[in-house]
Amino acid sequence: MTGLEEDVPPAADDRADPHGDPFLRTRFAVPARPVTYLRRERLTRHLDQALRTPLTMVNGAAGAGKTLLVADWAERLGGQPVVWLTTDAAGDGPGMFWAYLLRALHTVGVPLPADVGVPADANRVSPALPARLAAGLSVRERPVVVVLDEFDRVTAPDIAGQLEFVLRHAGPGLRLVLVTRTEPLLPLHRYRAAGELTEIRGAELAFTPDEAAELMELHGLRLPPVAVRALVERTRGWAAGLRLSALAAGQSSDPEVYLKEFEADRSTIADFLLAEVLKRQDAETQDLLLRVSVLDRFCPGLTNAVTGRDDAEAILARLSRDNAFVEHLGHGLYRLHPLFAEILRAHLRMRRPGLEPGLHLRAAEWLRRSGHLPEALGHGAAADDWEFTAGALVDDLAIGQFFTGLRSDAVTGMFSRMGRESTGPAPELVRAAGRLARCEVAGGLVHLRRAQQELVVPAEYDGAAAARLSCALLEALAARLAGAPDRAESAARAAEGLWEAVPDDLLERHPELSALLLDHLGSTRLWAGRFEEARAALSTVADCAPGAATALPREDSLGRLALIDYLNGWLGRAERKAREALAETERFGLPRPSGSGVERLVLAAVAVDRDELGQAQALLDTSADSHPAMRDPVLEAGRALTTARLHLARGDPGAALKAVEPEVPADVVSPWARGQTALVAADAHLAEGREETAAGLLREVPDGQPGCAVGAARVQLATGRTAAALRLLDRVRPEGRAGPAVTVRAALVRAQAADEAGNGAAARGLVARALAEARRERLRRPFREAGPWIRPYLGTASPHWLTDGRLVPGAGRRSPRRPEPPPPVVEELSGRERDVLRRLALTMSTEEIAADLYVSVNTVKTHLKSVYRKLSVNRRNEAVRRARELGML
Repeated sequence: MTGLEEDVPPAADDRADPHGDPFLRTRFAVPARPVTYLRRERLTRHLDQALRTPLTMVNGAAGAGKTLLVADWAERLGGQPVVWLTTDAAGDGPGMFWAYLLRALHTVGVPLPADVGVPADANRVSPALPARLAAGLSVRERPVVVVLDEFDRVTAPDIAGQLEFVLRHAGPGLRLVLVTRTEPLLPLHRYRAAGELTEIRGAELAFTPDEAAELMELHGLRLPPVAVRALVERTRGWAAGLRLSALAAGQSSDPEVYLKEFEADRSTIADFLLAEVLKRQDAETQDLLLRVSVLDRFCPGLTNAVTGRDDAEAILARLSRDNAFVEHLGHGLYRLHPLFAEILRAHLRMRRPGLEPGLHLRAAEWLRRSGHLPEALGHGAAADDWEFTAGALVDDLAIGQFFTGLRSDAVTGMFSRMGRESTGPAPELVRAAGRLARCEVAGGLVHLRRAQQELVVPAEYDGAAAARLSCALLEALAARLAGAPDRAESAARAAEGLWEAVPDDLLERHPELSALLLDHLGSTRLWAGRFEEARAALSTVADCAPGAATALPREDSLGRLALIDYLNGWLGRAERKAREALAETERFGLPRPSGSGVERLVLAAVAVDRDELGQAQALLDTSADSHPAMRDPVLEAGRALTTARLHLARGDPGAALKAVEPEVPADVVSPWARGQTALVAADAHLAEGREETAAGLLREVPDGQPGCAVGAARVQLATGRTAAALRLLDRVRPEGRAGPAVTVRAALVRAQAADEAGNGAAARGLVARALAEARRERLRRPFREAGPWIRPYLGTASPHWLTDGRLVPGAGRRSPRRPEPPPPVVEELSGRERDVLRRLALTMSTEEIAADLYVSVNTVKTHLKSVYRKLSVNRRNEAVRRARELGML
């Protein structure tokens, strides 16, 4: 008689397995749930589908909560017969598996055919057994639910084939539930295609923030939503990680701080993962996992480079398939679970001290060759190889990332760790960029000169052209910050001669370099008063393709184009460009401070001319928040002049003088800045009765620019030099060359001169023309500055946009004052800012808004600051009131 024929019917008291040992009853027991077990209804509802499909698979990593989930569901089935078998006898043959399964069926009272037999050989089973068992189950009126826990331990193909045979032929009499860490050796594709498979996988098993909060409460921990979300993010919702963290936190004096700061490698989580995941792998796979722990994401090629292997593709696919805490992200990319990676890195340092820097460097070199610059820089810095890291940045022509783009903060922070021992042109260029990014011109030039000296040597290297082009960019920036137009022009010419020497793909990959260079050039031309040349350079930047990399120079260029329009008197054009500039970096989500803020200064200056002084102050306050590398003389002069004009409008000439008293440091004096400063100071002196002092300042005012010339004519007229004022206007002729903010003032100068000459008709015509031009721009300030002589020419016919009760008090009968509409929004609110504002109107606290939007409290505070700035308010209730006035709520 062969071994296959030795199956015999089981005796009633047969309690021995094929080895002759007693059956282990613990393998038939449904696992007990701890008192802190959290029943998750969304998962149990999904499991209820198991009663309608032949096969159910609950597949997840170790500690994902699979077994307890199925155990809880099984005990809630009521009268439904449930067979539980923990298949933990790894390596046992088919005979042992079927002996235990038959015993499990017998234990719960499932009647079996008398001829089904019992395997007598642990390694083999009669072909008749699966057929007889399937036939017996197929005639059942109610299906029996068979749960096979830890089915990943069943690796014998024979068992999988026999089990699939029983499942297929038992029909509705059997519902099979597999609890496993790996894909079972069953034809799952057939069951999926037929709609006969219920699946719950790792992503669904992961705890949500709400579920994690309930779990923490079961452990006696009440945590704020932000802390819970941070823990879920760190554990990826892994059940065992959450439970072990909660148990440890419960023993801490400050659970919230513990959960925020605990070191995974020194916790019970490490013991679990090392025992359940790492030590289950063979030695070569363990070594691979330890080495890739230094990588955030990795593909087979990078893994091979770091480990020195050539078979990573198959190993990574297996680890991902086996739920070994290696997640497949798609497109051939993988990553480790955060806690597993943290523990592996600590284990690597303990088992292979000193190996980590070399792994980082291997990764950096492979990533650099593959064109992944950000990751290459990160690993180069982690390897503490700054010559490599700086060289990679410079050779890739990415020096502009210090100043613009989504990674500017990361690049600046990374290279701030570079020591003085690193030498060569690339490290010196990086040091120069870092200093200039902080507006440290002298220090930046020291490092820039050293880099230039090292690049003069005859020996060339592959990145020499890129390094020299980077030098030109930094030279232009230094010239801009110093107010040195000639040096900027020289740097631009040097860059122009280098374009052909740099590969096209580098230039295409880094459009920010040319944008920054032209922005610096345009700003220095603006400082020099060469407005049309400045406009040409700045317009090229403003018209370039939008993108995160070029957002900062585009914003700055648009802001400076707006300033040119403002200085030429075109308020409407200036306002439109300034608002376009404000929206530029906002839409790409760049970190603040991003641009120079010059556009806010322009909007503030426009608000002063329109006599919207509260709006002007709010804009001035926000303009101080600017990128250090953009704080050039143009910006400083613009801020001083706008502040002084606001003080004058408020009737405080002393404060206006104080605002323009400090001279803006620059290598070259700006004609328009000097002229506008002299005019503001002259107006302040006139307001305090010092006419001769005011007249003496006119020597500083250039008469080639219409705005300055008209301002000088106003001062001359105020000091009794009427003929000189008119001669100056006749010589400059601003009409046709400048916008209403200049021409209205020129018309009022001529009107006042006509009034003083007794020519009332001419004065009235000039005032009427000025009013018509001013209306288009909502220009009020020139009429407020005109003085008492203008009142008779305004009279009762003054339009409501101009006469609000302060300009012509008591001048005839007027209708009651109409309420002024709220000032316009400085910038459009983003979608998330509107979400925050709506919840603000519901009187929700900052913490409640954060919880409702699933963001951090700090993120909400950042949005609130932005909302206050854009609405020109300082408090929550003011923001809500203003938003209602503007129809936003």
